[in-house]
Amino acid sequence: MMNLSDSLHDLAQRIPHKTALFCGEAEMSYQALDESTTGLAKWFLNQGLQPGDHVAVHWTNSIPTVQLLYALFKAGLTVVTINARLKPAEIEFILNHSQAKMCFSEPALSPLAEQAGVGCPIIRQLPVLDTAQVLQGALPPVDPDQPAALLYTSGTTARPKGVIHTHHSLYHVAANLERTGLAENADGLGLSVLPLMHMGGLAYLLASVHLGASIVLLSRFDPAAVLAALEQFRCTSLGLMPALWYLILDEQARKPRRVSSLRTAGAGGDAVSVALQSRFEIAFGIPLQEVYGLTESVPLTANPKGAIRAGSFGTPIEGVELRIVDFAGRDLPEGETGEILVRSPTTCIGYWNDPEATRAALEDGWLRTGDLASRDSEGYYWFRGRKKEIIIRAGSNISPQEVEESLYQHPAVLEAGVVGQPDPVYGETVVAFVVLRNGAQAEPSELRLFAQKHLADYKVPEGFFFLPEMPKSPTGKVSRRALKGMLVPDSVA
Repeated sequence: MMNLSDSLHDLAQRIPHKTALFCGEAEMSYQALDESTTGLAKWFLNQGLQPGDHVAVHWTNSIPTVQLLYALFKAGLTVVTINARLKPAEIEFILNHSQAKMCFSEPALSPLAEQAGVGCPIIRQLPVLDTAQVLQGALPPVDPDQPAALLYTSGTTARPKGVIHTHHSLYHVAANLERTGLAENADGLGLSVLPLMHMGGLAYLLASVHLGASIVLLSRFDPAAVLAALEQFRCTSLGLMPALWYLILDEQARKPRRVSSLRTAGAGGDAVSVALQSRFEIAFGIPLQEVYGLTESVPLTANPKGAIRAGSFGTPIEGVELRIVDFAGRDLPEGETGEILVRSPTTCIGYWNDPEATRAALEDGWLRTGDLASRDSEGYYWFRGRKKEIIIRAGSNISPQEVEESLYQHPAVLEAGVVGQPDPVYGETVVAFVVLRNGAQAEPSELRLFAQKHLADYKVPEGFFFLPEMPKSPTGKVSRRALKGMLVPDSVA
């Protein structure tokens, strides 16, 4: 098995002048990417860093970001990813917890990193290298089982956990994404919008480079900019979070662009509603392919092209084993809802400096995902919620995703988020947060009656909040934790 950096070097020998990266007016060939990252890797080691040391990258999607990632891989150093949307206190926690020896922070973002007040040096620019010395001498070999990246989750815990991925697991992340058909191959042009500091964006980059594709990098998500890039570059593939696809669809309806070049579109990271898939296919003329995974292990399942089941997150990718188990860890039959356990070469080796969380998540090679699903007779999996987000009303379990799915079918609803509100009688009641489409109107009573047509009475929201925009995590998911924080007794309609 090659390491990630080995596959880049191999491509630089085979297709040296092919453009690997486009970003704004700049571009970089595979040969230039390989040579620059080799030189940068040597620079890192010349600074006294040792293989295994942690180096943070705090940068939006750009050519320097890709150079930093591959240089750190080549040097045997561990990348600590810092999302560009984080605040100083969050950055401080990651830098301290990861024990980073150095932090590369984009010039526009570096004041945030400097406000964090940590001891490691904050570096704003890539070093200028002596090109005559770049290719002199060999880099030390990198063990595939050596840690390659430390990615911090944005889950439901009070503090994010640092997920440790090795060169081996990231290599298989790229290989598995290739198997789904969602990563662009050598004759296509991928559009990279998800942050490279997030597993979704990193996985897409690794798979695309592994396949020798060209990639257009966008520094941040903006619906108009995404559609403009699709039109200008004639991009052929794009993957996004479901919440972001809704915004793309609304922008395309407002101001249509020529997007017929798109031949592969993926959605993952959260539940993909049937309503979203239907709207997408009408607007773009191709199906939206749902994929499932998490920071700890991705991708795990995908809807096979030509055999997509709307509402399902597909079937296991080759080499991935899934189980559905009850609270005692016993396997459940088809149709029963339980927790997803996974065994895959893409799985992380644990959480940095957190043996208790590692023991709780990993046992005998199986990862407890915390996600709930069921499996049908044909081997397709159906998402049923997350263990920590299930609403329990008078002893009955309610999936927030199921309620959101019903609301998304209302023509006035752009986005929906559903959480449980503490209740002295029922334990919890269902509350919905809704963002309406521009110019649309809807009353709580109208939405309540609409939901009653699709849901059992005990699942129907008893209160509604209308928001101008939905709070989201740094990775683009609707933040149910933030929604729960907005709840004030007797303040819902």
